[in-house]
Amino acid sequence: MLWRVRTTLPDRPGTLAALADECGRAEVNILGLQVFPGGGQVTDELVLSTPDDWDDDRLVALLGSAGGQDVNAQRCTEDALSDQPTRYVQAARAVLAQPASFPDVVAHLFDADVAPASDVHDVMEMSVADVLVQIRRVAPFTATEHARGAAMAELVSDVLGRERPAFSPSGGRRMGSGATPTYAVRGSTVVAMADGTTVGLAVVHPPEDDSDVVRTIDIDVDAAWQRRGIGTRLLGDSARLARRLGAEEIILTTAHDNRAVLPMVLAAGMRGRIRMAGETLTVRIAVRELKPLAE
Repeated sequence: MLWRVRTTLPDRPGTLAALADECGRAEVNILGLQVFPGGGQVTDELVLSTPDDWDDDRLVALLGSAGGQDVNAQRCTEDALSDQPTRYVQAARAVLAQPASFPDVVAHLFDADVAPASDVHDVMEMSVADVLVQIRRVAPFTATEHARGAAMAELVSDVLGRERPAFSPSGGRRMGSGATPTYAVRGSTVVAMADGTTVGLAVVHPPEDDSDVVRTIDIDVDAAWQRRGIGTRLLGDSARLARRLGAEEIILTTAHDNRAVLPMVLAAGMRGRIRMAGETLTVRIAVRELKPLAE
């Protein structure tokens, strides 16, 4: 049975040796070790192999007897034995190939989750330009892990900065035509038109409960007109329309592999919180400070 265990030890010679000795006496094998120094204490992450009848309470007691504090033990698989530098290189490659996967990739990298949970007591926040990404887990994040997460976020910001197209304020022109999109509000929908044809829509949906403060927005741009700034303009106008309707926050949901959503939010100059759950990527954007769209 394999366990991933974190514990804090005093930063002095012999403490790790004492822990290893206690594990040896209990027939617990140390298969992996990461050390995170910080101040007068050191956080150690160990991958332990125990007899099948062990549980987390018994492991906590064992490490506590060796001087370990704040012990957290969770079952794991052989994936926990993967070489850590290799894991980071693989994570970087995954993010470079698909920047929108950043929340899911870093959550997996740090054995965390992107969704809130009742037993989670530590959160790591990383900023990709103006988009705030949060991951959560029970074991506290170390200063080293915060630095690694920030470095990964800077990598994504650099990639998105290189990929972001230059948008014109009018929403851009379609290549090969002289049409420039115009925008109009029809009820709770913002419409982008070109040559009498609808090329984009942003729908502000009614609230799902009795509160008007949160609105879901769906944005769709014709494939032939994408990467022309239309989605960015629709997002900005629909966010201000939602504000006019009383919303304080909007929610965008899209497929997890949608590469356009992060550049669109960044180009619109908005601050958001993004998380990925399964096949769905969700962005929450505060709109309370936006100027409502004129009627």
